[in-house]
Amino acid sequence: MPGYPPLLRVRTSELARLRLSDSRLALQIQCYQCEMTHDCSTPEFIVNCTVNVQDMCQKEVLVKEDGVHYRKSCASSGACLIASSGYQQFCTGKLNSVCISCCNTPLCNGPRQKKRPQLSAAITLNTPRLPVLSFNIIILLSSILC
Repeated sequence: MPGYPPLLRVRTSELARLRLSDSRLALQIQCYQCEMTHDCSTPEFIVNCTVNVQDMCQKEVLVKEDGVHYRKSCASSGACLIASSGYQQFCTGKLNSVCISCCNTPLCNGPRQKKRPQLSAAITLNTPRLPVLSFNIIILLSSILC
């Protein structure tokens, strides 16, 4: 970069490297996707959800006259949580029941897991862990701007 001091060139390249490493933090979850009368939790129904948009899996269970229907998909957290809370009163398990659930771990909208003994509250958290880059970004930006 002609005309710029060497220090600025180094910092600019550091910023570019930081942007590249930051793009690897993009979150992509896998969910089951189907609309069927069986639980459809086999590998052919696994899809990759839209990165950083669809961050949850959704599962709808509808009880109809001809049996139980399943609808599984990727969803954004906002849409999924609104839908699940809106249908909570209709989740009775009886005829015409609609149950919608949301979860945020890979393939969590699959078959119900057998209950395991709970070891501790800390273990049950499903929050994904991300490397903390904000401190490095602040230091880098402050050194560029100052």
